[in-house]
Amino acid sequence: MAIRRITTHKIQQMKRRGEPIPMVTAYDYTAARIVDSAGIPMILVGDSMGHVVLGHDSTIPVTVDDIVNASASVVRGATRPLIIADMPFLSYQIDAETALRNAARLIQEGGAQAVKLEGGKTVAPIVRRLADAGLAVMGHIGLTPQHVNQLGGYRVQGKTESTANKLLEDALALQDAGAFAIVLELIPVELAKRITETLDIPTIGIGAGVHCDGQVQVFHDMLGLDPDFRPRHSGKYADLASIIRDALEQYSDDVRDGVFPTDAQSFFSDDSRARYSTTTDIGS
Repeated sequence: MAIRRITTHKIQQMKRRGEPIPMVTAYDYTAARIVDSAGIPMILVGDSMGHVVLGHDSTIPVTVDDIVNASASVVRGATRPLIIADMPFLSYQIDAETALRNAARLIQEGGAQAVKLEGGKTVAPIVRRLADAGLAVMGHIGLTPQHVNQLGGYRVQGKTESTANKLLEDALALQDAGAFAIVLELIPVELAKRITETLDIPTIGIGAGVHCDGQVQVFHDMLGLDPDFRPRHSGKYADLASIIRDALEQYSDDVRDGVFPTDAQSFFSDDSRARYSTTTDIGS
């Protein structure tokens, strides 16, 4: 029997049942297989790949082609989770038709089941256009990394009453436009609680506290794959960088010392093993 992929309807049911919703990013086949095996219901193919995969200092250089290719590999690796593909910088802000074409590529070529875009009331008409066309759309408010130059850095948003009220209005506008869920990034705990209790659709927090309906973490951050970077909002669940480095150093030493490969990692023809042993014994 074929495994049934989790749907946006299932995610919304989780909110209604009060069941916390974990989500994590993935950008390739291998990571997606691991996430799938862990039973996590949603994978975000995030433009955070600009930082953790491509080595940029922001998400802005990430292209639609980058997300399409990453999404396709993630979809091949994960058969059960709902796959959401990020819409990169300027792939949806120009006009609704451009947004629809780019979103269609993420769904048709990338194989994702939903797309995510950043912004509130200003992008609500885009969300409405995509939803009307039959696409599942996740919103994203608070700290919106594609606006980092405008925001003046990676700063907590909604700390004053006026900016908090604006974010609540943004969330309601996205819900009214047809978004099935909204990411809340780097906002005060109290505001995240207020938004979560106001909305009928799930909120997914990152640096927004415990009161969101779910949480999302960047794969590389939570697993400690970059020993020099661990954001405050990231859970520390492993220190894989040191484990991988130790393994690579051991491999390098084994090659230099001539202890790798052994016969166990080598292949021989049917009659070569005996002949090989004889000639090596006499130094030939």
